[in-house]
Amino acid sequence: MPQTAYPIGTPGQPWGDAERAAWLARQRVQRRYAEDVLPRIAALDGRFDVHEYGRVVVEGEAYPLLALRSRAGAAGRPLVLVTGGVHGYETSGVHGALAFLERHGEACAGHVDLLVAPCVSPWAYERVQRWNAEALDPNRHFRAGSPCAESAALVALLAPLAGRVRLHIDLHETTDSDEQEFRPALAARDGKPFEPGHVPDGFYVVGDAANPQLDFQRHIIAAVSAVTHIAPPDADGRIIGSELVAPGVILYPFKALGLCAGLTDAAYTTTTEVYPDSPRATPAQCVDAQVAAVRAAIDYVLA
Repeated sequence: MPQTAYPIGTPGQPWGDAERAAWLARQRVQRRYAEDVLPRIAALDGRFDVHEYGRVVVEGEAYPLLALRSRAGAAGRPLVLVTGGVHGYETSGVHGALAFLERHGEACAGHVDLLVAPCVSPWAYERVQRWNAEALDPNRHFRAGSPCAESAALVALLAPLAGRVRLHIDLHETTDSDEQEFRPALAARDGKPFEPGHVPDGFYVVGDAANPQLDFQRHIIAAVSAVTHIAPPDADGRIIGSELVAPGVILYPFKALGLCAGLTDAAYTTTTEVYPDSPRATPAQCVDAQVAAVRAAIDYVLA
């Protein structure tokens, strides 16, 4: 589709404080964390231990950052980390993490020690946004000294546990709005030209270039293919600009990019990507795909 200049900033010039403030003023609440997410976490309290690991305050409104963990008896088992909502607009990541706990959490907790942060970015969840309130992408800031409050809080939570984590699966989506809003905004923020890309139609995973674990990634793809379709490559044989290393599998350098999936030294790591705008998928299928991915990842690690 034809592209026009992003409505904030001057082409070729990175944003300053005024542009970031103008961007923030455009953000509107479209749904409520306290209505969609917190009641489901409260309903799981007792089945799991609920821990507030941080709090983000924006313009006087506080958002508790919550994680759920298996009860104390699971402490000696392999630690499995599930994260969702790192990008608040990626709905099935949040609801997939919660649905996994609701449907399968207790059964899995009989074999592993679960730690689930279902909505890492609640301010962005409410505004269906990729960035936090400071126009920072949390999924580029998972490192020590992070300037992104949402990322820094999760880094602190995992710091004493990072060496214990066996598996980390981070639940994401790729959407049409990536090309329509978020990548144009990124180019404008950084003073760079926007180069249109291709949105893949279907589910895929991103493995760690430093530790691909391709059999593990293929196992997840096989499980999810029973729920929804797997993204084919584009005309150049790529997905979002990256070469396929297996059907539905690409690789990124997790730690170098500050990605959530590189937060620990887990032996098995992956980022899921669901496409909710596909005419071939429903919102329920997207959630089910995330649940299937988590279950498959855990089954592989246990096997």
